[in-house]
Amino acid sequence: MTASTSQAHPIRKRLMWGVTGVFILIALLYGLWWMIFASHYESTDDAYVHGNLVSVSAQIPGTVVAIDADDTQTIAQGAHLVTLDHSDTDLALAQAEAALAQTVRHTQTLFVQNDALAAEVAVGQATIEQAEALLHKAKNDLQRRNTLRDSGGVSGEELLHAQVAAKSAQAGLAQARAGLEASKAKLATNQALTQGSTVATHPDVLQAADQVRQAWLAQARTRVLAPVGGMIAQRSVQLGQRIQPGTPLMTIVPLHSLWVEANFKENQLPAMQPGQKATLVSDLYGSKFTYHGTVVGVSAGSGSAFALLPAQNASGNWIKVIQRVPVRIALDPKELQDHPLRVGLSMTVEIDLSSTPDQAVQPAPASALNTSVYDHDPAEADTLIQRIIQENLAS
Repeated sequence: MTASTSQAHPIRKRLMWGVTGVFILIALLYGLWWMIFASHYESTDDAYVHGNLVSVSAQIPGTVVAIDADDTQTIAQGAHLVTLDHSDTDLALAQAEAALAQTVRHTQTLFVQNDALAAEVAVGQATIEQAEALLHKAKNDLQRRNTLRDSGGVSGEELLHAQVAAKSAQAGLAQARAGLEASKAKLATNQALTQGSTVATHPDVLQAADQVRQAWLAQARTRVLAPVGGMIAQRSVQLGQRIQPGTPLMTIVPLHSLWVEANFKENQLPAMQPGQKATLVSDLYGSKFTYHGTVVGVSAGSGSAFALLPAQNASGNWIKVIQRVPVRIALDPKELQDHPLRVGLSMTVEIDLSSTPDQAVQPAPASALNTSVYDHDPAEADTLIQRIIQENLAS
């Protein structure tokens, strides 16, 4: 062995030990970094922006005569979107108004008939008193003639006339009593139809008034309004189209209330809790801007469990595939306003597992999602109804 070869072995050994030492140091540093820092974070790039897709539809059937919003247009809540032909609703409202006027007049006659029937009952009672007086007189005349018959003071013909008069008076009294009972029955029936009410509060009038309100509401619904504010997407309605209630016309996406669903592997979930902080980077802005969010909650099942055709591994060859579970993350509203996102965009998410969970963070309850667009003020319909009632009441 030469001298140069013998010198090369120590150099090679030192290099090998040096390289080994570097790898060991790197491994130690990585282990230290993972224990102190990396073990407290979970990240994924399988994350996407989600939002509410509010489908707009009409509440009544009709033909589209105007469209006031189109795709990519930003609108406010309550904005006018679509107008339906109101010819049918105008006719229905006019018919309901006429029916209400007719009902008011008919109902008023019931109250007028009460007074007329009460007078008729009073006349019937007077007629009975008169018939009773006539019967009493006829009976007295007949009794006197019967007394004079044996002495020959009256003729047979005169006695016969007295008997006929008595029978006629008796029949007249029976007729008067029957007429009084009929008048009382009519009065009782009429009073039952009007008892405890006025013309304006009569059940028939109230029912006709509800028909007016229904027709007025149908007319108001010929204007389709935006239930929420946001950006228009997927407009499918066309001019002249005949639509039915529930037919999708367009979609509104409220871009101010988006969230992110990050699909983490099942082995990343044990330490994940609602309220933990997260940082997010969108492919739209890249590393230029970092969003800050909060974990709202972990889904009740993996994505495959809620798929249209869930996986069935009971037959055939089976290969274990690690599942992913959606985790909902709320974004900072101010950051979202300054850097708008779109539904479906890709995100990279990192969750700080060491952050103290914010117990105040909870999913929004269903009651928090509401709109007042469909709450039509009935004051206009009530004013119309009162005007019709007053115009058709006799002075």
